[in-house]
Amino acid sequence: MSDHKFRFGVVVTPEGGGTQWAATAKRVEELGYSTLLMPDGLQLLSPFPSLAVAACATTTLRVGAFVLAGPLRSPRAAAWEGHSLSVLTEGRFDFGIGTGRPEAQRFAEALGRPWGSAGERLRGVAESIEHLRELDGDRHTPVLVAAGGPKALALAACTADIVTLAAPPLAGRDHLAGMAATLRDAAGERAGDIEISMNLFAVGDDEIPPWTQKFIGADRATLAAHDSQTLVGGTPAEMADELRRRRDEYGLSYVSVNGSFLEQFAPVVELLAGT
Repeated sequence: MSDHKFRFGVVVTPEGGGTQWAATAKRVEELGYSTLLMPDGLQLLSPFPSLAVAACATTTLRVGAFVLAGPLRSPRAAAWEGHSLSVLTEGRFDFGIGTGRPEAQRFAEALGRPWGSAGERLRGVAESIEHLRELDGDRHTPVLVAAGGPKALALAACTADIVTLAAPPLAGRDHLAGMAATLRDAAGERAGDIEISMNLFAVGDDEIPPWTQKFIGADRATLAAHDSQTLVGGTPAEMADELRRRRDEYGLSYVSVNGSFLEQFAPVVELLAGT
């Protein structure tokens, strides 16, 4: 299904000061992860300076927004920030963007930015990518689009290098396979160039951290009962086998994991990264 080799990212946010954040970035790199990813929202530090610090603390680690909430910035401002970080990291930045989760509406209002309709938010994502390409010139900053519905998948199929399948937390195997098929159909000849990604909320057999349970509205048992694709359980070898199955079935090759499982998931990274 996919010719892409496995690679892995960690979704994490800064805690403490710059020294602690730099140490986190170094640890992510040491464990063999490809990318340090950071979410976007006013409850957090700004992703652009945070990712710049993480990149400066490491040598090969990629950094990326996961993902920018489009309405929080004008398309031109988002592209300007993204292009700047791409240049300063010497190409180690991935420009991740989406239309924003519902809770981002209050952030947009706090910033004096319009939230807009679903269609307007999607157009803002497209414009941000267009401006980034203009600023990049001969440079190519990889673009990651988080896409759930058909229209977002269609946009991602035309514009993205990486597409994160933004499925509901309880979505099972068939749902993800259907999304991937929709993406490939829309992408046509460039389907093979697109890296398919998704984020894991739960790893192994431990319970999900309380804040994550609140965020997704489910505990580990509920995820398991629905065959949620945001969960991989068992031993490292069993988890590796499951991810190979997902690559065969719907092309998943780029897997990001909740930062709470950074150490626990590292043996799976060791087994699969680059294979």
